[in-house]
Amino acid sequence: MKLAEAKKRVEELRRTIDEHNHKYYVLHQPVISDFEFDLLLNELQTIEKNFPEFVTIDSPTMRVGSDLTEEFIQAEHRWPMMSLGNTYSADEVREFGERVKRTLGFEPEYVCELKYDGVSISLTYENGALVRAVTRGDGTVGDDVTVNVRTIRSIPVRVSGSDLPSSFVIRGEIYLPRKGFDVMNAARQLKGELPFANPRNAAAGTLKLLDPRLVASRPLDCFLYHLLGDKLPAGNHYDNIVAARSWGFRTPDVMERCSGMEEVLQFITVWEDERKKLPYDTDGVVVKVNPLVAQQLLGSTAKTPRWAIAYKYAAEQAVTELLSVDFQVGRTGNVTPVANLRSVQLAGTTVKRASLHNSYQIELLGLHYGDSVIIEKGGEIIPKIVGVDTSRRHHEAGAVTFPEECPECGTPLVRTEGEANHYCPNYLHCPPQITRRIIHFVSRKAMDIEGLGEETVEMLWSRGLIHNVADLYDLKHEQLASLERMGDKSASNIIEALEASLSAPWNRKLFALGIRHVGETVAKTLAGAFPDIDRLMSATEEELLALSDIGPRITASVREYFSDADNIEIIKRLKAAGMTFEGIIQTGAGSGPLAGKTVVVSGSFEGFTRDGIRAAIEAAGGKAAGSVSGNTSFIVAGSDMGPAKRARATALGIPILTEEEFVKMIKE
Repeated sequence: MKLAEAKKRVEELRRTIDEHNHKYYVLHQPVISDFEFDLLLNELQTIEKNFPEFVTIDSPTMRVGSDLTEEFIQAEHRWPMMSLGNTYSADEVREFGERVKRTLGFEPEYVCELKYDGVSISLTYENGALVRAVTRGDGTVGDDVTVNVRTIRSIPVRVSGSDLPSSFVIRGEIYLPRKGFDVMNAARQLKGELPFANPRNAAAGTLKLLDPRLVASRPLDCFLYHLLGDKLPAGNHYDNIVAARSWGFRTPDVMERCSGMEEVLQFITVWEDERKKLPYDTDGVVVKVNPLVAQQLLGSTAKTPRWAIAYKYAAEQAVTELLSVDFQVGRTGNVTPVANLRSVQLAGTTVKRASLHNSYQIELLGLHYGDSVIIEKGGEIIPKIVGVDTSRRHHEAGAVTFPEECPECGTPLVRTEGEANHYCPNYLHCPPQITRRIIHFVSRKAMDIEGLGEETVEMLWSRGLIHNVADLYDLKHEQLASLERMGDKSASNIIEALEASLSAPWNRKLFALGIRHVGETVAKTLAGAFPDIDRLMSATEEELLALSDIGPRITASVREYFSDADNIEIIKRLKAAGMTFEGIIQTGAGSGPLAGKTVVVSGSFEGFTRDGIRAAIEAAGGKAAGSVSGNTSFIVAGSDMGPAKRARATALGIPILTEEEFVKMIKE
């Protein structure tokens, strides 16, 4: 590979890997298997090794995928929370053992555990009490979800034991048992809501909910399998986990010591079938070096520990016939191909459809209509096509090609250079994009209209009862009551919810309109800068660009939205229904003693929970941020402020306030 080719491929791989990291960790909507992701990452690692001049600190090979979200305050990990390297064959497991033996000069004892398909969590305990629960995040900083984790009954809020360290961290996996997942999905479908794709997605989504009561209503569970601290009870991993179990933690049901790689491989073989009998999902085996001193000698790379590895079981596969391909248009205009298949049994379910992701995947497979295709189900409700048996292809079979025009509205599709996805640019008038925007409008974080789930909205659309969000407020009780599975009570509840939504905060109404690139944070910024929608509609490009966090892309999108005659008509009708696009916003930002200030919080506090101190900042007119930057006004430091934040604050000359000083400031 030449230098120019290598540079181009590195850029393509980084962009693709970053997109998949975002979908996996932030959106919890992975579109490729772990194996496919590892192939991309391994290719990037190989090119960077051969062309070290292209290695950068922000390369995906140098970091762990992030699940950070703006809704939670971020907290630093005392010890980096790394991801494990993956293997897929016995030979790779043996190679791992040989590397360990060469480095140490002897073969250590190993511990084998099942690899749970859930969400990683790090718990900090002080004097036996749970003080903080943090997600993996980017490996250095994660979301503080303590208030939600406290609702999980298998995680003790207090533990005790004669050998209990005064301070320690224990890490594990939060998951949903299959039975609880099935019950949750059945309830969602009854409400007309989309079912979760799999237990892992459901667990991840639940952990990021802003209402702890809703979290408590879901049957989350947790296994804890990694103990960290300065004064641990034992010098090896196995005995430390046994000690943690005696303190009151739920540790792995399956955990076995192995004297060498052949015993490790025997464990892997046995549990490939046995794991299917368990009430929760697993997708592999984790192999760990047992002695802690050996772990320290082996160390880690920037991304993974050298003393542990994950063996991933192959996903189940089946062969069937490709009958046709549907091209579906989503809310943002992305066109997704979905294959229609001859029915086949796979992993205990009947499969009729499979995801094709994008045009690149179709081209990569060389797909033809009528092909015998290999499908794989690695935890998703809709499986994916991973291969084609070309030996069975009919000589007159036509190739599957991506349409040039939107299958819904006929607008020419657009494909941005360097990207695999096609999208319909007619987002203001394309029917499926409109229905998806109505679903967004009624969602919990927008207008929060209870009873109007996705299925109900689509039913109203198909019956011709609504064509845009303004039509919702013209609905009559008898129209709703006549719908399938509705009835008088449900209809009355929806009418009441619609009336109540008219008084929602100004920023949530703005967010609900579904203006492209205007998320919750941007909506708050715009609502705080412009007292009503009329003032926002007449805002100049210069006025918008002058606002914090508002760039050219958002500015162009806002101006485009308010220049469309149909959108102006919808806003007029919403006003006529009694909706006022003005007044209070959801937080107190914009006025008060902290008006215009950006505040970062670090550490634990006596008088505030994490959520409480953030609410206090916003109520006083400030903005709570998760990381230190040149825009930070000051930091509120608790009892155990992170050293990295303190060092960065000192370097930037940012003031650090105590809890008492902060309280005095907001009282003034």
